[in-house]
Amino acid sequence: MSAPHREGIRPLYSAEEIAARITSMAAEIAERRPENLLAVIVLKGGFVFGADLARALSLNDVAMEIEFISLSSYGARLKTSGEVRILRDIGCPVENRDVLLVDDVLDSGLTLRFARDLMLTRGAHRVEIAAMIDKPEGRKTEIAADYVGFTCPDYFVVGYGMDAGHAHRELPYVGVVEDNGRGK
Repeated sequence: MSAPHREGIRPLYSAEEIAARITSMAAEIAERRPENLLAVIVLKGGFVFGADLARALSLNDVAMEIEFISLSSYGARLKTSGEVRILRDIGCPVENRDVLLVDDVLDSGLTLRFARDLMLTRGAHRVEIAAMIDKPEGRKTEIAADYVGFTCPDYFVVGYGMDAGHAHRELPYVGVVEDNGRGK
């Protein structure tokens, strides 16, 4: 059952579409047979996607340890500053492990490239990226997700963990913010 429409937000991907795509993504990841998997969920935006993906992976017999990392390249801005900072680091070693970075949006690529390089520097065996939303038009660095929920135009999206000024994370769908001149 889809949530009601919010003023100024046009639904883009329904809760049902998201659930179906996550089921498919989990099957794709399971086919790779990750070993000693560490799922690193990028906070804050990746928490809803990360939880749903972890449960879907479990249904595909993929065992994992889950950690959280908080990175920032935005601060209070709507555009990236270009500088990535670690606000909260993971608390376990990654050496010789398969790492799955889980994030809500792959946009500029700066945050996920930083996180991927950090895990490789720490000795990860393999680092893959799962992004709920891929916005290739905003890319500022060479990086691609291994698993993508949806490829999206350069819309300002909210819901399903993604926010606008700390609002709308709770929406069960992904919607386009239309009332700020950026939605299409």
